[in-house]
Amino acid sequence: MSVLPENFRRSLMIKLNHLNYYRLPWSLTDNIISWLEPTAKCNLSCLGCYRKNEINSHKPLEEVKEELRIFTSYRNSDCISIAGGDPLLHPDIVEIVRLIKQMGIKPIVNTNGIALTQPLLRELKKAGVYGFTFHVDSKQNRPGWKKATEIELNELRYHYAKMLALEKDIACSFNSTVYEDTMKYVGGMIEWAQQNIDIVNVMVFILYRAVDNKGFDFYLGSQKIDMSQLVYNEDVPDRTDIKAEEIVELFRKIYPDFDACAYLNGSEKPDSFKWLLSGRLGTKEKIYGYMGSKSMEIVQTVYHLLSGKYLSYTKPKVNRKGKTLLLLSAFDKKLRKAFWNFYKNPFRIFKRLYYQSVMVIQPVDFLDDGRQSMCDGCPDMTVWNGKLVWSCRLEEQLNFGHNLKTYPKNFDGVLSSEIKNLGNYLSPLC
Repeated sequence: MSVLPENFRRSLMIKLNHLNYYRLPWSLTDNIISWLEPTAKCNLSCLGCYRKNEINSHKPLEEVKEELRIFTSYRNSDCISIAGGDPLLHPDIVEIVRLIKQMGIKPIVNTNGIALTQPLLRELKKAGVYGFTFHVDSKQNRPGWKKATEIELNELRYHYAKMLALEKDIACSFNSTVYEDTMKYVGGMIEWAQQNIDIVNVMVFILYRAVDNKGFDFYLGSQKIDMSQLVYNEDVPDRTDIKAEEIVELFRKIYPDFDACAYLNGSEKPDSFKWLLSGRLGTKEKIYGYMGSKSMEIVQTVYHLLSGKYLSYTKPKVNRKGKTLLLLSAFDKKLRKAFWNFYKNPFRIFKRLYYQSVMVIQPVDFLDDGRQSMCDGCPDMTVWNGKLVWSCRLEEQLNFGHNLKTYPKNFDGVLSSEIKNLGNYLSPLC
């Protein structure tokens, strides 16, 4: 448990101005990703997981097809993340990948990697898999790695990245949940990502969240709900309010010039950073600079004009063409800096420049008045009961049929204060 008071911690955080970044144009119906869960079965038990591990939960292929139909009727997506559970455990995973590919959508497999073998990888590639996102962190109770730190786990990350590299032209991404006691490693993790920028395309850091039983009560209508029924009700000593700004501050201890280019705000807090995206250009030895808001806006806009979709994942052969991105430096001062940093040595004209994304995701935030600030334009919407719902809160839908409302435990005091303020406002008018 952190010993610093919350207000003091906030005062120490760097200040990022959301107006300096491109607000990603994703919406409920026009988005980069849709989130398919063909199974809830998993071969790990991760501390930060928000899904109950259900052994007999493989959806029949016809049900998966129906969910894909619902996605395409409601939502325009560049890719579909196949998640779970662990989707590699589904007996029809190769056919699911093939179906998504035939729909003209990029199939991305979200997995912990344990069930991935080279023969299965070849089958998935033949079926049309576009990329993998491997979730690897130190709270997974992973056999053989239970005492490993995040830095030691880079050895395992390299193993998976190399598997994809050997098969060629499969996008490689890594997710990691960030806890209070693992925050200190995030700088070293993106340093490792730079050292493997030729085979690692994306690094994603998901900030740990759990039910706040101490500060809030949960309700379905007027009925108070016992949250112990849900898997993400974790009474643990870790903070559940880590902010994206804190992670950027840690990045800057390794990379002082580190900066973002785009963001998604919260549904209830417009200046929050729910998805904070950085695009950096470099080699295994050096980062030369970062994309700015204008270049990201141009890329997303042009891709949407040409394909009718917003851009999500790209193939490694695209990420190897970082010098092509420098052509946008005329519109983007951050890219101009990268251009001069790179070409001040003219011999680098023969050197390959890579593009790599670094993303920080800040899930649900509980505001003081009880409102839950979700990702506004969330990419990870999934299907339940024929409708689109937040995948990170699917357990609420499965258990109660609705998302729950939250109210601060001192709600009566808050309400009394609001009534008093209203009275003070009305008294001069009476």
